Amino acid sequence: MASSLKPPEVPMELHAVNQEKLLNSLRQNLNETSRPLHGFVFLQAILFFLYTSIFGGEEQNRYCTDHTELFRQESYFAYLFGVREPGFYGAIDIATGKSILFAPRLPSEYAVWLGTIKPLSFIQETYKVSMVHYTDEIVGVLHDQYKGSGKPLLFLLHGLNTDSDRFSKPADFKGIEKFKTELNMLHPVLSECRVLKSDLELALIQFANDISSEAHVEVMRNTKVGMKEYQLESMFLHHTYMYGGCRHCSYTCICATGENSAVLHYGHAAAPNERTFEDGDMALLDMGAEYNFYGSDITCSFPVNGKFTNDQKLIYNAVLEAHNAVINAMKPGVSWVDMHKNVEDMMVERLGAVFMPHGLGHFLGIDTHDTGGYPKGAERPKEPGLKSLRTSRELCEGMVITVEPGCYFIDALLVPAMENAKTSKFFNREVIGRFKDFGGVRIESDVLVTSNGSKNMTNVPRETGEIEAVMAGAPWPLNKKI
Repeated sequence: MASSLKPPEVPMELHAVNQEKLLNSLRQNLNETSRPLHGFVFLQAILFFLYTSIFGGEEQNRYCTDHTELFRQESYFAYLFGVREPGFYGAIDIATGKSILFAPRLPSEYAVWLGTIKPLSFIQETYKVSMVHYTDEIVGVLHDQYKGSGKPLLFLLHGLNTDSDRFSKPADFKGIEKFKTELNMLHPVLSECRVLKSDLELALIQFANDISSEAHVEVMRNTKVGMKEYQLESMFLHHTYMYGGCRHCSYTCICATGENSAVLHYGHAAAPNERTFEDGDMALLDMGAEYNFYGSDITCSFPVNGKFTNDQKLIYNAVLEAHNAVINAMKPGVSWVDMHKNVEDMMVERLGAVFMPHGLGHFLGIDTHDTGGYPKGAERPKEPGLKSLRTSRELCEGMVITVEPGCYFIDALLVPAMENAKTSKFFNREVIGRFKDFGGVRIESDVLVTSNGSKNMTNVPRETGEIEAVMAGAPWPLNKKI
């Protein structure tokens, strides 16, 4: 099915707004500590690769081959500058607000293999920055621009990501010893800037949701018993790229059916969406496209044969009730921890973590698990279930957060709980046995917190009747004329 959606133009004003937000926050912090408003925010385009190695902002070959992995810009750098290419550095003068990009000086061979070498004027016009120089000119340019006394001060990005439990890598370059460096202020301030989205950011997140929602419907409509899980993944990827220009996904697609739908992060290299699904299976499809760095994160669960059984309806509607209750309760000032407790109460008394071991949702933006979940001073809950929450904050207008309750039948959790003297009395073994091979259900939408409530940015069939109708060929939305 073709799409009526058109990928939107991306104004570079978006990144100028992000820069201004950062400068205002930094200047406020510097004023509060009685420090001069001098120095540069300084970032490097850094690629984190294969979990084990960290490379500078250059495209890297796969281990010892000549195969180059597709580069995706580091998220903080993308937030401030919008640069797609590797090898760049970026600076923002705190005193003047001037933005400076430093581009790699490319060898002549680049033009033979990778295309025209763009002049600095092209880069400046494309990314709407104040000036552009080469990376081998960093020292001289920043010294010339600095209006303070002594060595210029660089605010470098260094801090802990509370989702990955990894530290960001501060920029490094030849001649950095000629500068003073500050490693503590930039990361928390910049992370907090990313929590509340501007209207320009929301437009991109909404498009990523629109094209991903449309792709989910297309997959749902074309699912047939006997297919492979990866065929569902392929349909999704084709639709979002073909009609949305989305070359990247927000994360590795999860296309789980049957028992696989109880594997929370199914789809990885050791479980690569390859099962042939059977009549009577439930499917759990967690897939989201990324558009110009900004992402979506959507999960749909449905019977592969297009018709819910009574047991499938029982579990699905319990999860849907939790999903809808949370969205209806969301507004500024609401505690995200309280929302999660609300969902646990809908599962099994004090045993919500057995059936839903993950958190209720997470911030969404340039990263799937976006920054700011646990700012300085915020403590992560330690109770079962709550300890998996990716934020414990109160909701604020401008946050985008996923709502993704689930119910799973996971032997690794159920068996110990049913054998534990304190918790075994809560389980009906006969009923649990009936659902032994069920897998799981997750329903996930991306939700914007508004001034007086919330807006669901995701648009897919959710009610069982809607799902069955769409899978039987009805248009979506259901009142839409073909």
